Amino acid sequence: MSACAPPHAQHPRPPHTPAPTRRRFRVGGADLSAAVAVFLIALPLSLGIALATGAPLQAGLVAAAVGGIVVGRLGGCPLQVSGPAAGLTVVTADLIHRYGWRTTCGITVLAGLAQLGLGCLRVARGALAVSPAVVHGMLAGIGITIAVAQLHIVLGGSPDSSVLANLRDLPAQLADLHPAALSMSALTLALLLAWPRLPGRAGRLLRRVPAALVAVTGAAATAALAGLALPRVELPSWHSHALAGLPEGPALGIAAAVLATTLVCSVQSLLGAVAVDKLVAARPGPQSRVGRSDLDRELLGQGTANIVSGALGGLPIAGVAVRSTANVNAGAVSRNSTMLHGVLVVVAALLMVPILEEIPLASLAALVMAVGIQMVSLHHIRTVTRHREVPVYAATTLGVVLLGVLQGVLLGIAVAVALALHRLARTRITHEEKEGVHHVRVRGQLTFLAVPRLSRALHLVPAGAHAVVELDGSFIDHAAYESLQDWRSSHAARGGTAELAGRRDGIRTAEPAPAAACRCRPWTPWRNHRSCFAAAPAAPAGQEAGHELARGISSFQRNTAPLVREELARLAREGQRPSQLFLTCADSRLVTSMITASGPGDLFVVRNVGNLVPPPDEEHGDDSVAAAIEYAVEVLGVRSITVCGHSGCGAMQALLAAGADRPDTPLRRWLRHGLPSLARMAGDRPDRPRLAGRDPADAVELLCLTNVVQQLAHLRAHASVARALAKGELELHGMYFHVGEAQAYLLARSEGGTVFEDVTEGVGGGEEAREEVRAASPR
Repeated sequence: MSACAPPHAQHPRPPHTPAPTRRRFRVGGADLSAAVAVFLIALPLSLGIALATGAPLQAGLVAAAVGGIVVGRLGGCPLQVSGPAAGLTVVTADLIHRYGWRTTCGITVLAGLAQLGLGCLRVARGALAVSPAVVHGMLAGIGITIAVAQLHIVLGGSPDSSVLANLRDLPAQLADLHPAALSMSALTLALLLAWPRLPGRAGRLLRRVPAALVAVTGAAATAALAGLALPRVELPSWHSHALAGLPEGPALGIAAAVLATTLVCSVQSLLGAVAVDKLVAARPGPQSRVGRSDLDRELLGQGTANIVSGALGGLPIAGVAVRSTANVNAGAVSRNSTMLHGVLVVVAALLMVPILEEIPLASLAALVMAVGIQMVSLHHIRTVTRHREVPVYAATTLGVVLLGVLQGVLLGIAVAVALALHRLARTRITHEEKEGVHHVRVRGQLTFLAVPRLSRALHLVPAGAHAVVELDGSFIDHAAYESLQDWRSSHAARGGTAELAGRRDGIRTAEPAPAAACRCRPWTPWRNHRSCFAAAPAAPAGQEAGHELARGISSFQRNTAPLVREELARLAREGQRPSQLFLTCADSRLVTSMITASGPGDLFVVRNVGNLVPPPDEEHGDDSVAAAIEYAVEVLGVRSITVCGHSGCGAMQALLAAGADRPDTPLRRWLRHGLPSLARMAGDRPDRPRLAGRDPADAVELLCLTNVVQQLAHLRAHASVARALAKGELELHGMYFHVGEAQAYLLARSEGGTVFEDVTEGVGGGEEAREEVRAASPR
């Protein structure tokens, strides 16, 4: 199947899914209000970005309309709004300066074709591998370039194509100020800053109107009322609008231009889609109609939009953070809001020309300059500083400002690679002696490059001494591993001892376990446990059992304790708050944490022989089980109680084999609480419990299943349980675990009687299943 096949062809409908009915285009209230909000932001920004690039102002409107309609319909991120982006300003301005407007449109078409090719190759996720420091640095460099250029228009002049030239000419521009342009720019900036900070209830209502629209409208109205003579927006007739032309220029230069446009458009759009997913996930309320982004489809939609925009004489298109954020925050729930915003741009471009031509160019320049300044984000700077990636950020920013976007990004990637190699190769190894113990500390990644220094430090440890090698890093390669193990073996042969210590946060080395240590993985210390230890000299049975216990504790301290220490410390501070009481058999094969995938603090576990619950009115009842039930329900406030039986239960076998001539022992007295289960099984009952799909294999399995049902009946008789059930604060569950099959079953009810059903088929999940379990529990 072709990778370019449409989404419905790539993901055929399951056979059981009915054919969808064709629905008309409908716009809900949330999408309509979001579309209007985005349109009010997009209109002035599109004109301002077109002004900043030196393109015809209508090109910004064309790109906004195409981005809204085409990407909105075809893109893979339903709520991302695309159009002319500030991040493309520098690239586009450079292309117009070098090749002219019509060739720039042709380059935009070629970039769209390149995006379609990348989308067909399904490499969209690869763009996310670019270091965030490179992306943030690119945006910062573009923002600085935009701000410096637009500052000249704000002051009443015209910018140069070079950042250095604009900085060099700035003193002369400050000496030749244009009061009218400067006043409108100052008014625009003041409104942009003040509008989002309006206080009180009235301020909350007014802030619903976008600050960009208020700023530009306020400046235009003030200029018109004051009769100021200053340059304004000029929108020529659509009849004279320039369309795309064939690219003219050196082939290598055109190829580099297409590459730069493709890179910036794609990376900004894909990162924007990921950011929109995070915004949608954090938004309160149901998100049923908003799915996660399909990045390959988003790339295809962006490529199609760039082809259409370039062919119609529009600016390059990418996902725009400001408009996308406004769309999500306004409550949009589908791609209809994005498409409708594009339609509104078309209507404005056709019917609102006289109004748009009242906007002062200085006001649009101030708006775009503010956007450029915001692209130099303090949050991004703090983030790269925290991750020690300031060199990458700085190199990318300076490269974009001084050399250009493509060159700056390549420079940033080169610095990122060099920094990663430096970190990989930079390892600090120290040796010191404290109280007769030699400590060799390794800080950083341990690779073959550090083997000579590691060997020198290890040979400082004298023969027969005790040494501790502390490895503080997440990686150790084969050469370093072999060197470390060879030294450890030779040091032990000379009568010394060596201990390898990893980090306490769970990042550990891959050293082989010593002869007396468990070689199991952290999650399988129970598997064939005797094979986990090397053969040892014969020892008395009790002594060997003690040694196994000590080795198990030692394995826990080395392998598991570092992983759970933080969580256990939290539970020690806060106390236990389990949500479930799990009452099961004391059988050693039943590992509750394993079969329930639970951890510390999750379950309040009570275990006894036969998972029995003595009735509260039993003459010789056992108060320990009743006390645990009362404590769990009344004090801990558990929300559910599960009685779990298992296959091959020794207690049930003892019940079946019990005879009247057996001596009266503590075990026999305890098993009397299981006699009601034996009587229930012997009775002629139509609802005998069974496993889903089959009857019990033998009498022991039938009694194990019946015992779970009977103990639930005993459980309901306890006063604390009865009160909680009456208030709807507690649920009772029955469970059966087949040891040989490693299969869990939950008690449910079907037309055939009481059935223990396979958990993997959904029983026990959701309110419907819980109702089945409640109904199946005997009253």
